[in-house]
Order: sequence, then C-alpha cells, then structure tokens
Amino acid sequence: MFEDLLSELTKNILEHGGKKLIVRDEFCERVSKKGGYKLNSWLWDVPGFRRWRVTRLDAGEHLQVLNSVAYPHDDNDMPIMGIDLLWFEKKEKLVAILDFQPLVQDKEYIDRYFDGLKSLKESFHEFNSDMKSNIYDPNKYFSPWTLFCKGGNFEAENILPKVFRSFLKCYWVNLDLSKVNGNYIKSQEISLLHIDYNKYSAEKDPAHGLFSGFFGKEWSEKYMNEFLFPLSL
Repeated sequence: MFEDLLSELTKNILEHGGKKLIVRDEFCERVSKKGGYKLNSWLWDVPGFRRWRVTRLDAGEHLQVLNSVAYPHDDNDMPIMGIDLLWFEKKEKLVAILDFQPLVQDKEYIDRYFDGLKSLKESFHEFNSDMKSNIYDPNKYFSPWTLFCKGGNFEAENILPKVFRSFLKCYWVNLDLSKVNGNYIKSQEISLLHIDYNKYSAEKDPAHGLFSGFFGKEWSEKYMNEFLFPLSL
C-alpha cells in the first residue's frame, strides 16, 4: 500500500528540480528486531524549500504509513505541506490527512493560499470530514480545509490517488503564486514559526509511541528530534 503514491510524490519532487540528499544510515532504514517491520526515510533538496522529508513505514498487515512534510524557505511564508496516510490492512481501514498547514490563522494569510485546498475539499466529499482530535489543536497548525478521510478499500484504491495528485498540484501552484506575491509574514518571524511548529509537533506527534513500540524508545526519540523535527532542538 502507498507505493504508487510514494512514486507519484517522488516524481513530483524530481520534476520540480529536487535532488536526493544523503540520510544517515541509522535513519535511512531501520528494521525492527521483532516482526521485521521496516522504516525508510528520505530527504530532498528542492528549490524553494528549506527541508522536504518523506517517511515510509511497512509494518505488514499491522500498519502501512506514508508521511511527508515540506518546509518552504525562510523567505517564503507559504504554509508547510503535511501528508499523513495510514492503512490498517486487517481492518481494511484508511486514515488520511492532507493539509497546507498555515503558519498563522489570520484571514488575510488564509485568503492567500487556500483557494485550491478549499476547492478540493468541496470536490471530494469522501475527504470532507471534519477532523476531530484529542491530540492536536485544530486551530493551531491545521487549516479550515484539511482533507481528512476515514474510509476503507474503496477510498484507498479509487479516491485517494485522485486526491493525492490534485493536492500536490495545488501546492505547486501556491509555490508559483508565492514567487510573484510579497510575504504577509516577515522572514525572521517565519523562521520562529517553523521552530514553533517543530516543537509543537515533536511534543504532540503520536508517531513517537508508534515508533517506540516497533524500534525502541531511545532510537525513536533520536529519530523524532534529529530527523523528523530537528528544529525542536
């Protein structure tokens, strides 16, 4: 599951001038001692972005995960792009979250970057659910038009690929728009907001407990702080 979407994401990155960076061996691939579950991680150098990371977890029938976060350069106040896809094979259950994660919730800022995402949410009713979470504050780093789906085989095989392609296309459009529009947020504030995003995410992300169960607490903490959210340090 998600191999085609990972290929689509990689293709998009390469088409926009992305170059693969070297990831330390301990993070590039990790295999659990029990179950043989495998975690692979990639870093990309993409024009217009400070950091673009991708994570793929293959835990067999237990769980499949594709996660990616893209941080624009500090001189660009575009939203952070977040993708989090989970597939529970035994339950045939999909949980998908795709969002342009806003740095601030000001109306003028939201009006700049979210027309495409709003249109997608209106077009794909399967991804039009309201995201409710007892972990994250939906008013912090989530947009009003987060694409959120809890579904099954039909959504995973027939709807998700269409949403995924359209979502990536909309984000690249935002990058083009940002080149001709001035920032709403000052550059020094963007850097601080990226740091705050990392600290908040490192504290809240439920992946910490998941990775600890598969790969051990010590390695998981190191992975969270040094690969997933290095600005949290």
